[in-house]
Amino acid sequence: MNEYLVEIKDLRLSFFTPVGEVKALGGVSLQMRAGEVLGIVGESGSGKSVTAYTLMGLVPNPGRVIGGEVHFDGRRVDTMSEGDLLKIRGNEISMIFQDPFTSLNPVYSIENQLCEVILLHTNRSKSAARERAVELLQLVGINEPRRRMRQYPHELSGGMRQRIMIAIALACEPKLLIADEPTTALDVTIQAQILELMMDLKRKIGMSILMITHDLGIVSSMCDRIAVMYGGKVVEYGSADDVFYRPGHEYTKGLLNSLPKFNERHQERLIPIEGTTPDMLHPPKGCPFAPRCASCMRVCLTHIPPSSALSDVHYSACWLLHKQTEEQKKGAS
Repeated sequence: MNEYLVEIKDLRLSFFTPVGEVKALGGVSLQMRAGEVLGIVGESGSGKSVTAYTLMGLVPNPGRVIGGEVHFDGRRVDTMSEGDLLKIRGNEISMIFQDPFTSLNPVYSIENQLCEVILLHTNRSKSAARERAVELLQLVGINEPRRRMRQYPHELSGGMRQRIMIAIALACEPKLLIADEPTTALDVTIQAQILELMMDLKRKIGMSILMITHDLGIVSSMCDRIAVMYGGKVVEYGSADDVFYRPGHEYTKGLLNSLPKFNERHQERLIPIEGTTPDMLHPPKGCPFAPRCASCMRVCLTHIPPSSALSDVHYSACWLLHKQTEEQKKGAS
């Protein structure tokens, strides 16, 4: 039996464009056990979605994996044929995309789109697929499911469309559900309902969830482990408690400092992270966060920092941690 459901080792991926090579991922390593909820957080362009797409073999042209390994349930995904990938997609790995309105086909009814997935991935008859579609709509909390089946995406609210997307993703009870910014276009009340629904379904069918988001509030309430990405790299990885209460990377600290603090007696100004994300067409030689880091040292600009273990399950790639470790060793001697 495999220790990890998902294991990514030193994944490197580039987009080969007419203006040059965009180095989207520069050595990403992640592990995820069965039944876990792993959150991947970071700014736009940090490589969150691209990392998830490699699990399903959905990296669009001109993207290409140029190094590393991607394993799912003991099988290597990045070297699979398209035929083998088709057997995994939908059956074992499903994905909820960012915008349900553009993900659903506007000219097909909800019944057509749900039944298509069920018929494609199972041996059910058309009538059995229709009944399964009704069950799925009930499962995700949609009222009057038989009437909704006859409707089209434009006739439904944003929250309902998102529930339809979740129903489609759960059609074959996958081992892993990838949720790519599943609440971006929804208001706060509907966001809470969708997140509660996902966690309830996780408990019912025992699936794992890979949550991609820039919202630290979501990962704090849902995730067992968190990977913080920046500039195509995982700069910090650990349990939710480790990342929120014992952050090791300056970027993670910056994200946490930029959150509003509602328990403070005195009002405080938010502390933004100055600067912009790196240009991955010309990525920095050293730490990708170095140009925006207030604690930047000379070595940060020229060399990529090694990962420093802060505990058995918590590590961070920051030269400051390496410096502190070396100073502690000298002090002990």
